[in-house]
Amino acid sequence: MTDALKSRLHARALEEGFSAMAVTSPDAIPQAAERLAAFVAEGRHGQMGWMAERMGWRGDPTALWPEAQSVIMLAESYAPEENPLPLLQERDRGVISVYAQGKDYHDLVKRRLKRLGRWLIEQADCEIKVFVDTAPVMEKPLAQAAGLGWQGKHTNLLSRDLGNWFFLGAIFTTLDLAKDAPEDSHCGSCTACLDICPTGAFPAPYQLDARRCISYLTIEHHGPVDEALRPLMGNRIYGCDDCLAVCPWNKFAKAARDIGYAPQHGAPPLAELAMLDDAAFRARFAGSPIKRIGRGRFVRNVLYAVGNSGEGSLLAVAQALCDDADATVADAARWAVDRLQALRR
Repeated sequence: MTDALKSRLHARALEEGFSAMAVTSPDAIPQAAERLAAFVAEGRHGQMGWMAERMGWRGDPTALWPEAQSVIMLAESYAPEENPLPLLQERDRGVISVYAQGKDYHDLVKRRLKRLGRWLIEQADCEIKVFVDTAPVMEKPLAQAAGLGWQGKHTNLLSRDLGNWFFLGAIFTTLDLAKDAPEDSHCGSCTACLDICPTGAFPAPYQLDARRCISYLTIEHHGPVDEALRPLMGNRIYGCDDCLAVCPWNKFAKAARDIGYAPQHGAPPLAELAMLDDAAFRARFAGSPIKRIGRGRFVRNVLYAVGNSGEGSLLAVAQALCDDADATVADAARWAVDRLQALRR
């Protein structure tokens, strides 16, 4: 019964728009708690205090919901049509991570998960809980345990069928479904993702120090960024795709199916973005994951990019924000002014 139901569930998941599905057990990642504890003990989580606060649940999925018998892991592609790396050469424009170019993936994936979960409840006597990156669930280790892919040397999940441009969602259920075999690493001797990192955020293969990661710095980090790291951020104003974009497995990436992931923001001119006040910022990024970091942090990132642009025409833009009400924005503006004025000397 459960094997037949699992086959139907898989077919239904693909009909809903997911790219792949696999099943594992809540107790399939016993090493996760120890690895997470070591990561936090070394301070590599930076300001993400929620990692330390919820380590018990995050490190042990059985503690999150003891009644769960299976974890259904689902992948959803958001692969771009073009390589985003060339945008890094357009220094007067801001580069926004591919995943944030469309609508907020939390909403899109969760909606799909709920529809699939409701279908499962209709087919079997079970309970479910759905998770998309907002609860203390270690999706990547669970996805590897389920066989969806493996965590590459950049710590992101890779798939021989999907590359690494995909989101993960999880459905915990009281239903005891047949479990899939875990996936092994297929990175081999490749170090492309480690070599391209602008800030050296990987202390070793399969290890990340978030405090040096541009995705963390532009999204999670509050306040001024270390001045030694600012020049290395280039024109990346929200997230960083370098380690993802360079992966050779992306030759197998499948195009995103949901129109919600279609690019809406592109690489906007820095001068335009720097002038956004709070209302304009909220209006421009409504429905986008970018909105959650707020105007201050976003404009801070934009000003670091202005300072890195080498464009003298942007000097006036930075000067206009040197007395901004947000102290971090004002600090970033003064830094940008100093950088651009130095080019004139």
